[in-house]
Amino acid sequence: QVQLVESGGGLVQPGGSLRLSCAASGSSFIINTMGWYRQAPGKERELVATMTTGGSTDYEESVKGRFTISRDYTKKAVYLQMNSLKPEDTAVYYCNADGRDRDTYNRLNYWGQGTQVTVSS
Repeated sequence: QVQLVESGGGLVQPGGSLRLSCAASGSSFIINTMGWYRQAPGKERELVATMTTGGSTDYEESVKGRFTISRDYTKKAVYLQMNSLKPEDTAVYYCNADGRDRDTYNRLNYWGQGTQVTVSS
């Protein structure tokens, strides 16, 4: 069974920084893309940043230049360094991993449990 375990959320003042971490378990899960999504109260879940195994990245427009996604492929982990945080970044942040089963080649997609990020003075 594959699990994504997240950590690193919390309360931070505007202009501050946080680093989110997410690690995937499951030896038969071959990951292609890992990323972060967020959902604010009353809003739909939106993409924040993704990174493929080849290193290609995609960022939501409002976080460009402030957030940086990175991966540790040996640990099946993804990180999100968030700088210059704004109140509008407040949301539950979810880790996502997309790939396939090593043996069946079936496509697999998993979500983490979510971690709260609150930006407030």
